[in-house]
Amino acid sequence: MHSMAAEIAALAPDVILASTNSVVSATLNTTRSIPVVFTWVSDPVRSGFVPKLHHPGGKITGFHNFEPAIGGKWLAYLNQIAPGLRRVAVVHVPEIAPNVAFLRAIEAAGPQMGIAVSAAETRNAADIERVLSDFGQQGGGLIVTPSALTATRRDLIINLAARLNLPAIYSFGFYAESGGLMSYGINQLEQARPAASYVDQILRGVNPGDLPVQLPLKYELVINLKTAATLGLAVSNSLQSLADHVIE
Repeated sequence: MHSMAAEIAALAPDVILASTNSVVSATLNTTRSIPVVFTWVSDPVRSGFVPKLHHPGGKITGFHNFEPAIGGKWLAYLNQIAPGLRRVAVVHVPEIAPNVAFLRAIEAAGPQMGIAVSAAETRNAADIERVLSDFGQQGGGLIVTPSALTATRRDLIINLAARLNLPAIYSFGFYAESGGLMSYGINQLEQARPAASYVDQILRGVNPGDLPVQLPLKYELVINLKTAATLGLAVSNSLQSLADHVIE
């Protein structure tokens, strides 16, 4: 990833559009002089990308997807769809600072729901298979935090969750569309469109540091009823009514 970022910076573009925390981190480690617009980034202040959301300064701005507190919301939705859960593992990449912040928020919410929360640290596909298989021996549920690793290995995670009978909630709709049980997060396309406007403004001479980092206007809940049936879960009408999209 760092070599790719260096290759792009060597082309000396007028602006770089970068998505995900790991890509933005690699980009900023390569250059601080080329303007950067980011998307699909969690907690850019804690990640060290910008000092303030309303006035980021420097040569970087963009669009923020999740605050750490959303971790409690993920746990609450998982508890609603699978109310018998007593154990939940949080699948995360520990080197990504927001992933750790999500874990802490979920750990704080767990006792209020009578759910024990454990960390499932992953750095590669082998880690994912090992930690999920170990956790699944005693049953429970999964919260899969956003990262390039979990996104690119989503089929592995979804298939393991199905085989181990683990209800899981994910951070983006494409997981549910790929067979995951449910997701709660931003519509990625809706965030990409305004990013194009920021790129246009920068190309017209606007200082990126004067453009505020924008928060999502809406999160979408997606439920896959077919997967719920396979897991033996009955999704209540009240929960279905909260969903922005129900996959049958």
